[in-house]
Amino acid sequence: MSPTPVLRYSLVIPAYNEEKRIACLFESITQFDGELIVVCDGSDRTADVVEAVAKSHPSLSIRCLRFSTRLGKGGGVIAGLAAAQAPLVGYVDADGSTGIDEICRLFGKLSSFDAVIGSRWVPGSRPVIRQSWLRRLESRGFNRVIRILFGLSFHDTQCGAKVFKKSAVEAVLPHLIARGFEFDVELIWRLSRAGYRIEEIPIAWQNKGDSRVRKGDMVRMLTGLLRIRLHPGTP
Repeated sequence: MSPTPVLRYSLVIPAYNEEKRIACLFESITQFDGELIVVCDGSDRTADVVEAVAKSHPSLSIRCLRFSTRLGKGGGVIAGLAAAQAPLVGYVDADGSTGIDEICRLFGKLSSFDAVIGSRWVPGSRPVIRQSWLRRLESRGFNRVIRILFGLSFHDTQCGAKVFKKSAVEAVLPHLIARGFEFDVELIWRLSRAGYRIEEIPIAWQNKGDSRVRKGDMVRMLTGLLRIRLHPGTP
């Protein structure tokens, strides 16, 4: 019996009702030196599509985690990170706005940092297709609120391309409160509070449209962030 290959990376892909887009993501991945963990917590056929893709792409290590109830963006990422087996972990949006080559470039930076976050708003970033002016305005306003509430100096906390040393993530994972889209902010903030080294680097990014963030989500994000800030807990 041949030994089980050692995984270098675990990449989590939260996929809520992504049956129309998820196959395209995997078509763009020809190789990956690790496991791809897809977290399916919606009501459509996303999990069936992922399992079919896994069978048709035997060279890729694809795991599908099914959940019958909605976990939220943060809850989905947490479930995937908890199941990750590699020493280096990360997560990426299911829409394919960040290519796998860019994610591997982020992983390469972990030799010097504990966490690396991709950014659409720092010099050197390459947005292939830009967001609408309204979406950009909302994003910059949200970032200003984050700076005021949490004292974080990062320009883009919400870009769906982040990687970490698993040991750093495991140290803060039990303390995370957020389960929605505000999860990204809390994770970065708790890592920063715990003294981990975080680097923000420019990334090539393509706006795919059909954002999962709605107006009501923005209100829930802000409410959730206020709850975290007022009751921070530890670490």
